[in-house]
Amino acid sequence: MSINQSGWRPERPEAGGEQTVAGTFTGNKALMLEEPLIFEMDEADGTGVDFEEVPQGASRLAGLDRNRPIGLPGLSEPQTVRHYTRLSRQNYAIDLGLFPLGSCTMKHNPRLNERMARLPGFADIHPLQPVDTVQGAYQLIHQLGEWLIKLTGMHSVAMSPKAGAHGELCGLLAIRSALEARGDKREVVLVPESAHGTNPATAAFAGYRVENIPANERGRVDLDALKRRLGPDVAAVMITNPNTCGLFEPDMIEISKAVHAAGGLVYCDGANFNAIVGRVRPGDLGIDAMHINLHKTFSTPHGGGGPGSGPVVFSAALTPFAPLPFVEKQGERYALIEEETVEDHHARTFGRMAAFNGQMGMFTRALSYILSHGADGLAQVSGDAVLNANYILRELEDVLDAPFGASGPCMHEALFSDKGFEGGLSTLDLAKGLIDEGFHPMTMYFPLVVHGAMLVEPTETESKAGIDQLIGAMRSVALRAKAGDQSLKAAPVHAPRRRLDETLAARKPVLAYKAPVQARAAE
Repeated sequence: MSINQSGWRPERPEAGGEQTVAGTFTGNKALMLEEPLIFEMDEADGTGVDFEEVPQGASRLAGLDRNRPIGLPGLSEPQTVRHYTRLSRQNYAIDLGLFPLGSCTMKHNPRLNERMARLPGFADIHPLQPVDTVQGAYQLIHQLGEWLIKLTGMHSVAMSPKAGAHGELCGLLAIRSALEARGDKREVVLVPESAHGTNPATAAFAGYRVENIPANERGRVDLDALKRRLGPDVAAVMITNPNTCGLFEPDMIEISKAVHAAGGLVYCDGANFNAIVGRVRPGDLGIDAMHINLHKTFSTPHGGGGPGSGPVVFSAALTPFAPLPFVEKQGERYALIEEETVEDHHARTFGRMAAFNGQMGMFTRALSYILSHGADGLAQVSGDAVLNANYILRELEDVLDAPFGASGPCMHEALFSDKGFEGGLSTLDLAKGLIDEGFHPMTMYFPLVVHGAMLVEPTETESKAGIDQLIGAMRSVALRAKAGDQSLKAAPVHAPRRRLDETLAARKPVLAYKAPVQARAAE
C-alpha cells in the first residue's frame, strides 16, 4: 500500500485483493498499524451495549425528534480502546524522546509533581467551597507566590492569570491603571523585534498603539533606537529577556533606567525564565511587571499535561494596582481577598483577570517542582539548560548557519537558519527529514528576525547521549540539504503519513467528516 504525498490514507485492500506495495495484506508494517478513521469503522447502527426495547409513547420533544441517522459510528469497548491506543502510538511525546521545540520548553515532567497534583485535597476541591475547608490549598498558593517573589526579586504577585498572554494583559492593565492614577494617559507601547509574538498582540488588545524597536547586529535591542523613540506618549516597553533569539539582554538595567526617566514602565515577558531562574532576579534589572509561565519553567511540558498558568510579579510601584482575588495570610489562617474584603489596603486594584484563583493543578505541580529542587537545584536547572543549548550551538555551527553564534553564548535555546541550503531546499525540508530520523522538529520560521529560522531548545532534562543523537540527526539532514539532496522534498517517507499540503490544510481545512461519494457508472 502506498500513501500519497497529500497525506490522504488510501482505501483498505479488500479480502482476496492484491498484496500492497509494503508487502502486507492489511497495510500494517509490523507494529506500525494502519488505522482507519473512527467513522470508517464498523457500521453506524452497531453498538457495544444492548438496550431493552423502549415502549412507544407520546413524544415529549416538542417536534425536535431526530429524523435521520445520527452519523456516529457504533463501536464496542475493545474497538474504541484499540482505536485510540493505535492513534496514540503514532504521536510523538515527551515520554518517547527529546522535544527540541525552541521557546516552548518541552522538558520532562517529573511524575512526583503529577502525583501531588492528583491528591484529592488539591484535585477535587471546588472554588466556591467555604474558605475554612480549603486552608491547605490557600497555603500552597500563598507559599508558591512567596517563592516566585523571592526568585524574581519583585514586590508582589498575582496568581490568577491562566497563561502567558493572559499574564501579559494583566501586567499592561496594571500599568495602564498606574499611569491613569497619576493623570497620564499614554498611548504607545514599544516592542523590540526580538520579543515574543504575543507581546505586540497583547498591547494592541489592551488598546495601545504598537511600535517596533529594531534589533542590532548582535540580536539584542538597539539601545540607541529605543532611547530616540522614548517620549511622553510611551506608556511601556515590553521586552522578552532572554529574548526570542535565545540571547540575554546585557543592557537591561540601562533600558529600564531610560524608560523610567521618560515616565514609562517596563514589562518583561518571563516565558524564558527557565534560562535564568536562580541566577538573575528580574527585579534587580528594573522590571515593573513580568509574567512567569509555570507550565514552562516549573515542570509541566508546554502544551501538554493540562492548562497553562501565568502568574505576574509586580514592582512596588505597581503592587497597589494588582488584580483580585489574592490569598493573604492573616495570623494563622489564609483569607481570599475579594472585592467585598479588599478594604483600603488594596483599593486601587484594576479589577480581576479570572473568576477564581487560577490553575490549582499547575500551582501544585510548580510548588512540588520548586521544593524538590530547592534554591540551589533551580540554579542548576538554568545552568544545565544553558549548557545543553550552547553544546548544540557549537556542535552544529559548522554545518548550519548560526546568525548570532559569534555574539557570545546563547541562553536556553540555539538559533540556526537555512542559509547555505542548495537546490531550493529550506528549513521545512530539514524539519521533515528530522521526522524520518525519529525526532519532532524544532520550532520553524521563528523568530521572524531570522530568515528560515530554526530554534532549538534541548532543556535541562536531556542527557548528553540524547542530545548527541539529536545533533547527529540534524547534522546528517543538514549535510543533505547543503548538498541539494532532492529526496528531502519527499520527507518524511517513514512516518505513518507523508507530507501534507500545509497551505491547503490551513486555507481550506476539513473540519467535519463526510462519507466519500461513491462513483457510479452512467446507465
